[in-house]
Amino acid sequence: MTHDLHSEGLNRRRWLKKTAALLAGSGLAGGLSLSTRFAQAADYKALVCIFLYGGNDGMNMLVPTDTTRYNQYAGVRSALALPRQSLVGLGSSGYGLHPAMAALAPHWNQGTLAPVFNVGPLAAPLTKAQYLAEPEGSPLIPDNLFSHSDQQILWECAGTDALARTGWGGRASSTLATTNPVISVGGNGHFGVEDLRTPLVLPGPGSGFGAYGLRPEDTTWEPNRLRKLAIDALYAQAQTVDLATAYAGQQAGAFEISQRLSGLVATMPGDAQAVPAIDAAFAGLVQDGYFSSQLAAQLYQVAKLIHGHGTVQGDRQIFFAQMGGFDTHSGQAYSGDAASGEHAVLLKQLADALAAFQTALQGIAMAQQVTSFTQADFGRTFAPNSSTGTDHAWGNHQLVLGGAVKGGLTYGSYPTLVLGGPDDVGVEDWELQGRWIPTSAVDQYAATLLSWFGATDAQLNAALPNLANFGSRRTLGFL
Repeated sequence: MTHDLHSEGLNRRRWLKKTAALLAGSGLAGGLSLSTRFAQAADYKALVCIFLYGGNDGMNMLVPTDTTRYNQYAGVRSALALPRQSLVGLGSSGYGLHPAMAALAPHWNQGTLAPVFNVGPLAAPLTKAQYLAEPEGSPLIPDNLFSHSDQQILWECAGTDALARTGWGGRASSTLATTNPVISVGGNGHFGVEDLRTPLVLPGPGSGFGAYGLRPEDTTWEPNRLRKLAIDALYAQAQTVDLATAYAGQQAGAFEISQRLSGLVATMPGDAQAVPAIDAAFAGLVQDGYFSSQLAAQLYQVAKLIHGHGTVQGDRQIFFAQMGGFDTHSGQAYSGDAASGEHAVLLKQLADALAAFQTALQGIAMAQQVTSFTQADFGRTFAPNSSTGTDHAWGNHQLVLGGAVKGGLTYGSYPTLVLGGPDDVGVEDWELQGRWIPTSAVDQYAATLLSWFGATDAQLNAALPNLANFGSRRTLGFL
């Protein structure tokens, strides 16, 4: 294991040469000098959130491999226990990935993958004794624990109030005054909501983007061109009411964004304007023009937008992608084969898409400047249920991937694998299921990402109001 920051293996001169070559062909605004373009790219950073809706079973995503803890794991997991020899070993870390996630092994070996253990919504550090002593409605206990909709909001908002209006990605975007709001390729998630802006939601590769009949490709037909000119003139007129002025500004801005991004959004693998390095990275996940999963299509879209970040505009960009199906109450694994089943299919899609995305970033010399990370509603019970599945829990394990990751290590505290033990909320026999009290908060997880992103302490406190409650343990150290 090592604490060294992962390097792309290029010295400064070689990296400068490669980046300059990339920028020369990237389609940035034509009036910029090469030195200006390089300065913009050198300062560029992006965060990519992948939300796993339904609540991923982190206990089968990351499994301890030492004899004592593996035996504890297998004894409780029973029919869901993955064979130790099937796990994708993570070096000398003492942990292994689900065998369906083998695509991530090269990235662990390169030092670009970091597992983060037992993260969840917390207002402040919380022990089991404190949890049991707190009265109902205590601000120290997150709202409506184990509820999908509420816990999704708590993860996306980094707090304990299920009525929170803004997401932590949105607050970060607002606090850091990013050029764009959060850019979502996975729908209108709460993660990107700000006080005054909502996420910019983009469709998948190959899709038209903009008002029907008024997109740039539509205006080659003269009647559409004239309609667009008339609408632009209307929105340019002075308004007598502030609300009308704001509305006109938003509409004009929407047309400008669609004109600027429509070409990037529509590009498909193999198109003339496609980026060969991105296409090559995703080649195994595309067949006959179709992506193998929705997440693969979403991350292909993000890779294009990162490559074309000059067109997207802004040197700090936050992206949101997602995949669903993780509510595995039954049929999580096929009978007699714990390494197969519904959960294995989902984890393979996740790993394959993440690995292709990271390879694409390496191919376009942007791996150091992009960090991807997972989130989910909650973890799932350590003890399986009677339907070869797992139920709703609390703390969960996450993955962080990127060139700036401090590789070769794991982060956070793995729970004690004892039902009713110090990390399990359960006391009575019927509730001893392994619902882990988080040992790291979403706030600390987010603060680690945002610190790397460039946020100051004051900006972190503005974006993550509970962060001050964690004292000197504001960040988790994986970046």
